[in-house]
Amino acid sequence: MNMRVGTGLDFHRLIQDPERPLLLGGVEIPGDLALDGHSDADVLLHALSDAILGALGKGDIGEHFPDTDARYKNLDSTKILHHALDAMRKERYEISNVDITLIGERPRLHPYRLLIRESLMFQMDLELVQIGLKATTTEKMGALGRAEGLGCIASVLLYRSAGNAG
Repeated sequence: MNMRVGTGLDFHRLIQDPERPLLLGGVEIPGDLALDGHSDADVLLHALSDAILGALGKGDIGEHFPDTDARYKNLDSTKILHHALDAMRKERYEISNVDITLIGERPRLHPYRLLIRESLMFQMDLELVQIGLKATTTEKMGALGRAEGLGCIASVLLYRSAGNAG
């Protein structure tokens, strides 16, 4: 197969914790909000990593980094992304593009969109144009609409270049 598509979806509860940073795509978003989780709860990197692993048929991050394992407590989610990228490269795939949508009422992401895209660009060795990032709300419906959490959906298109066929 020369092309593979993956989708990742993740949610984390929003909490107020001045000791815990709110991280999205490896970027710290200032304020009094944080995401609750076993790792650093970077919902964007979790969804993106799941998309890459899914495209490869390699399960999800819960299989690779179970939340029942104390070794992964407060794990930096960039390590999860790099694990997925290493698996992708081992299979000789490259990323064509990623498309990511954050879902929630808070925090307002517009001021941080470019920073997040640039962070992903450097972490994944991509061009900025290969990274789509959007944010939406649920129009105040449900738990995300009550600002109880943040969700993210990510899609990735992988390809095996002609030089990597095999």
